[in-house]
Amino acid sequence: MSLEQQQELESQYVMHTFARKPVELVSGKGMEVEDAEGNTYLDFIAGIGVCSLGHCHPVITKALQDQSQRLIHVSNYYYIEGRGELSRKISGLLNGGDPASPEPWQTFYANSGAEANECAIKLARLYARKNAEEAARAAGADDAQIKQAFDGAPRTIVVLDRSFHGRTLATLAATAQPAKQEAFQPLPGGFVSTPINDIQALTRLFEQQGHDICAVMLECIQGESGVHPCTKEFLEAVRNLTKEHGALMVCDEVQTGIFRCGTPFGFQHFGVTPDIVTMAKGIAGGMPMGACAAPAHIAKAYQPGDHGTTFGGSCLAVAAATATLDTLSNGFQQHVQETGEYMRQQLAGVSKVKEVRGVGLMNAIDLDESVDAPALVQKALGKGLLLNATGAHTLRFLPPLVCEKGDIDAMVERLNQMIEA
Repeated sequence: MSLEQQQELESQYVMHTFARKPVELVSGKGMEVEDAEGNTYLDFIAGIGVCSLGHCHPVITKALQDQSQRLIHVSNYYYIEGRGELSRKISGLLNGGDPASPEPWQTFYANSGAEANECAIKLARLYARKNAEEAARAAGADDAQIKQAFDGAPRTIVVLDRSFHGRTLATLAATAQPAKQEAFQPLPGGFVSTPINDIQALTRLFEQQGHDICAVMLECIQGESGVHPCTKEFLEAVRNLTKEHGALMVCDEVQTGIFRCGTPFGFQHFGVTPDIVTMAKGIAGGMPMGACAAPAHIAKAYQPGDHGTTFGGSCLAVAAATATLDTLSNGFQQHVQETGEYMRQQLAGVSKVKEVRGVGLMNAIDLDESVDAPALVQKALGKGLLLNATGAHTLRFLPPLVCEKGDIDAMVERLNQMIEA
């Protein structure tokens, strides 16, 4: 079937929620993908940060092939082979590599980052209510007073301006970008935003509303807005203020996690430890999977029936995630850090670059106003590059973590040629 025929079919039968590029990708290996006409492309977006080991990595394809011949799906009514071991691996990564930490992290599996964040939002509010209920009971309150304490517990979640947490109604409400929200009002309430890296504004917010704040939810490095990192000082302030007011710190690691920033999780670059961590994208190397993790004393707020999923933590997803994490845990941390630093150095020399930002292999550049970034992405297809624009003059780079310096050299050379032309 020709590309034109495919476009016509999708135009008729697929919802127009994406402005798709005029390319039909049909195969891939490592850093390269091939379209239906035989053209090859260096992939610097990796399925939006998903294909962490590149395309069709043999450890993932074998894991999926083997598992699909045994069992594909049975639901969460039953134990799933390997899921406990996978959760122990995640707990170890969250604890800085120590799977035997005194308190394990417990994981809920979903299918996407948005679902993982929904789980975190619900858990933060439920934990606050359960704490209020327990405190009232310990103080000898009667049933009516206990219910009053439960109902009156803190429920507001602080988020950051220009954040992105998903497109479900709750995660869209947490995404402090009015342009994305306006068409879908009314949205669920209980969210308030504050500027990134503004400690004074955050402090004032806690002074005014601290009694009703149950959590601060943030990305250590904002991805969809163009790779904007939080400062270490700001994240320390978040950690201190949440502890002071009995609130939780929630890190959305959907894009920054799973070695994307070199360390297993982005927060580990900043010397803080959150209370809840969400992840998705690269966790299963291309298979849909999301996860929300919290230490056991927080996770215990959830009881059977409080939350659920049909497909989350399926046999196939667990097999793919186990293969992915086993491979990434074997030497990729140093590789990502070194290759990411090399990428930023090379991008700094690109014509008309005003700023380079990023950590590990999560990077972005701002170009001067004479360069139309979306038009550049379109033009790059003819140069054999898959790129991504997050703004009128901003390019974001999320290559597979198997990216090598030679791949970066090839991309930078072609990018320079396009800009100078």
